[in-house]
Amino acid sequence: MNQLELLWDYQQTDIRAEAVAKEIKRSPARQKLVKYRDYLLEQQNTIKRIEEEVATMQDRLEVLEDAVKLVEDQLANLVKKMENNDAENVEQAERYLSDAQRMMSNLNEYEAEIKRIRKDAQDRDRLQYDVKVRAARAKSEFDKLKTTYDEEYKQKNEELNRYKEELAQKAKGIEPGWLDKYNTIRHHAFPPLARLNGSQCTGCNMSLPSGVVKDVQSGKEVECETCGRLLTI
Repeated sequence: MNQLELLWDYQQTDIRAEAVAKEIKRSPARQKLVKYRDYLLEQQNTIKRIEEEVATMQDRLEVLEDAVKLVEDQLANLVKKMENNDAENVEQAERYLSDAQRMMSNLNEYEAEIKRIRKDAQDRDRLQYDVKVRAARAKSEFDKLKTTYDEEYKQKNEELNRYKEELAQKAKGIEPGWLDKYNTIRHHAFPPLARLNGSQCTGCNMSLPSGVVKDVQSGKEVECETCGRLLTI
């Protein structure tokens, strides 16, 4: 067998190996596993985001609680001041009243924000619980399916490895230059070799000049001008 014939024989095994590799990659079980995996990652990110939001809320609550205590102390001091020192005039009385109103307004705003944050935190706690429940169910389905897929993958991978071993054996009889050419073409055209059908390349069905056909028939190294495949008879 010449080099092109050896390459052709090599290619037949390569085609079978590629078919098995595609079966593994396109397995419905594998595709479902990928979807479950992506879903679980999404839920983990959601839980992390919720935890960060709750932590931010907790920090804000601590700031607000300190602010409330400060205003309450200020208000208590103002009341004592008003009780111990009667207003000397209308302006001072109005100032006392204005300060008290400002403090009460601040207290109301702080307490309203505290109430809103606590409600938001409770909502996020419920959301986090729901997310964890959905994630647990998805993880259970993932684990069940993975058991099935692992057995399927094991069988297919054993078949693929047999083809790889066969390819390694067949490659021993092929000159490195020819094998390099084959692998280079394989990156953009698979299968890399095509036969002539009359004057047509069976890889792309384009007609070839008679001179090219004669070169192929004589066993020369010829690539299709259209698809770049190595041509053989």
